[in-house]
Amino acid sequence: MPSFSSANLFELVAGDDSDFAASPLRPPILPRLMEADYDRPASPSQRERRIIVSHRLPLRAATDPASPGGLAFSRDPDALALQLRSGLPPAAEVVHVGTLAAIVDPAHHAAVSRILFDRFRCLPVFIPADLHRRFYHGFCKHYLWPLLHYLLPLSPSSLGGLPFDRALWLSYLSANKLFADRLIELLNPDDDLVWIHDYHLFALPTFLRRRSPRIKLGFFLHSPFPSSEIFRTIPVRDELLRALLNSDLVGFHTFDYARHFLSSCTRLLGLDYQSKRGYIGIEYYGRTVTVKILPVGIDMGQLKSVISSPETTAKVQELVEAYRDRILMLGVDDVDLFKGIGMKLLAVERLLEEHPQLRGRVVLVQIANPARSQGKDVQEVQDEIGSITKRINERFGRPGYEPIELIYHAVPTYEKVAFYAVAECCIVNPVRDGMNLVPYNYTVCRHQSPALIHSPKKSMIVVSEFIGCSPSLSGAIRVNPWNVDAVAEAINLAITMPETEKQLRHEKHYKYVSSHDVTYWARSFDQDLQRACKDHFLRRCWGIGFGMSFRIVALGPNFRKLSLEYIVSAYQRTNGRLILLDYDGTVMPQTSIVKKPSSEVISVLNGLCSDPKNVVFLVSGRGKDELSRWFAPCEKLGISAEHGYFTRWNKDAPWESCTLMTDFNWKKIAEPVMRLYMEATDGSSIEPKESALVWHHQEADPDFGSCQAKELLDHLENVLANEPVVVKRGQHIVEVKPQGISKGMVVENIMATLLSTGKAPDFLLCIGDDRSDEDMFESISSYTNNSSVPVIAEVFACTVGQKPSKAKYYLDDTVDVVKMLQGLGLANASSVQPPRPVQLRVSFEGSL
Repeated sequence: MPSFSSANLFELVAGDDSDFAASPLRPPILPRLMEADYDRPASPSQRERRIIVSHRLPLRAATDPASPGGLAFSRDPDALALQLRSGLPPAAEVVHVGTLAAIVDPAHHAAVSRILFDRFRCLPVFIPADLHRRFYHGFCKHYLWPLLHYLLPLSPSSLGGLPFDRALWLSYLSANKLFADRLIELLNPDDDLVWIHDYHLFALPTFLRRRSPRIKLGFFLHSPFPSSEIFRTIPVRDELLRALLNSDLVGFHTFDYARHFLSSCTRLLGLDYQSKRGYIGIEYYGRTVTVKILPVGIDMGQLKSVISSPETTAKVQELVEAYRDRILMLGVDDVDLFKGIGMKLLAVERLLEEHPQLRGRVVLVQIANPARSQGKDVQEVQDEIGSITKRINERFGRPGYEPIELIYHAVPTYEKVAFYAVAECCIVNPVRDGMNLVPYNYTVCRHQSPALIHSPKKSMIVVSEFIGCSPSLSGAIRVNPWNVDAVAEAINLAITMPETEKQLRHEKHYKYVSSHDVTYWARSFDQDLQRACKDHFLRRCWGIGFGMSFRIVALGPNFRKLSLEYIVSAYQRTNGRLILLDYDGTVMPQTSIVKKPSSEVISVLNGLCSDPKNVVFLVSGRGKDELSRWFAPCEKLGISAEHGYFTRWNKDAPWESCTLMTDFNWKKIAEPVMRLYMEATDGSSIEPKESALVWHHQEADPDFGSCQAKELLDHLENVLANEPVVVKRGQHIVEVKPQGISKGMVVENIMATLLSTGKAPDFLLCIGDDRSDEDMFESISSYTNNSSVPVIAEVFACTVGQKPSKAKYYLDDTVDVVKMLQGLGLANASSVQPPRPVQLRVSFEGSL
């Protein structure tokens, strides 16, 4: 079966596509990515398709010698990837991509693929057995999954091993790349929406984004996302975060998980996020990555079907008879380290110790689902469960009665449903879990069971605080599973609670669970994914970076990099030039410890100032004394300090101050407030200026500093409400300055002065990098659109960095800015040709 990853793309574009057309999985058109993704925006098509990607396909396999590969397949109704189809648009085609649990001989791969795609719209990913073992049991289950559940890999190091095995990481990447190769075989990036599920495929968004910059990509994590203090221990943490950020929408079950992800992006990648109209977004190289918070639900239709089946009804009657004189409690958990089964058993033991009247009456049926991983840790959990159960049954059991009943074998769905329907209390106390739908299933089964149709609807749930479903179960008794005594008392409370209260709690749970089912969850995610991708065809995209650091720069159609060759040509054609430059972040890197300008910067500025056609101004928020001292060698350089409050046209000219304010008594109010926050925020400082006060928090903890900045902003706005000042937040700062003072005012004043002297410029270059510089860009835009002033032939408003801006051009960093200014300086001498810009060639995979 041909693949995009192996096909010669240049031959495809040339029309040699005989192999390409032969595949039944191919879309009927060549995706527009090959034609236009790096040059111009594409236009959307009408047809859409949903591609659901998960580690396993929602299929069951059974031995059948008459079928290709010796296997017969059927849909798995318990698979979430299949259940979520009910929430997708009815007219949309749904395709599933994932691996098979059964091993298929390579000779039958093509035949099995064709059968599964034709019958089930499933496209299998065939991963060699050894690679899959290292990918799934090695990296996913024995490293990544425990760490996401807050278990640091400390024990192997004591034995001389490495907590992180790079060979397993490479296997993880190889498996993810096989998924990407398979996906590309059927993907039409302009029309299809791709929804990736869970941590097994963390790296997949990067592989897909490399192939298709405009792909519409959603990712949902079904496990916890740990705090940044845990996540930052992963040696490949940046690669994993950048992979998730290559999605358009990233979903989590709870706010805690989303908060930890956002905090990791801030602390490890320095990214900011904001909430706007109910949506949380992260700005990432011109793209907005949306973060969604919504817990998954259950398939109500499928569960009701099982509840009403004859097998379930018969089993319910059997259990009712078997436990007629007992108080049946139920636990349903996988056998792994984090489900807390051992502590649940200890809590039951403590319950029987403290409440002798319950001995002989209380029974806990613990269904232990087969473990999904392998290794010593699973065996240790099984041994622990077995030894505790044996001790409790020996202490409190008697003929015909055992307080703990363990079910280790695989239990059919109808049998679990029957236990749910009969149990009076459900205990779910993992020490850490992603979502856990056991309480949801229990609630619906208690409500819908035909055997209990004439009984009052009631149920009790004891639930751990550390699982994803806990916040949505407001009527449950929440417990700390580590506190065995508290869990025991919670179980006793659940048993002895008045019947009317049990009913009220049950009704509250059922109302939520029935309205927030898997259909609701899938529909909501699908709608938000469409919303997150709506601007794809309005952006111009470039791929940058290598390997797992690859990302897309997405810019507006009129926002482009400033070409040195182009601006030099305009520069040489003009006779009156105005050049406005910000300092920090523009000609001096923000990260530089030494803020004084280098000799190179001084030389560049002097070169520009030496041309009599040029008026060059440095427009900065820094104080005038500091700027005067630093730029003393630049005698013809104009300086506008403190955002325009002080201005001088050259070194010999006097400083002119703005007359908008002469009373600075407001400083006596603002400074004590700032000092209070400075003392409470380690790493922060106050910068006093003649016209302003600035509180810096760049060296503080990112989250705490940002939180304190918001509080300080509100505090200052309240206490200075009657003063003629404005309080603004900038990049790691909170600043108080007089009203009307801005860099935009600087542009207006300089232009007015030049017009009054008959020196109106026909060339304008303005470069800045932060929010204060946006005022300059806005002022320039207003000026150029004013029909009552002379037209400026050449206008270049340029921001530093690829980000949303009011400027029409950008340069990547301060190095590019200095190089461009050097090029303009060299262009002063007509005999010196400007250096030609480096030509960047785009590869077919989308990287520069």
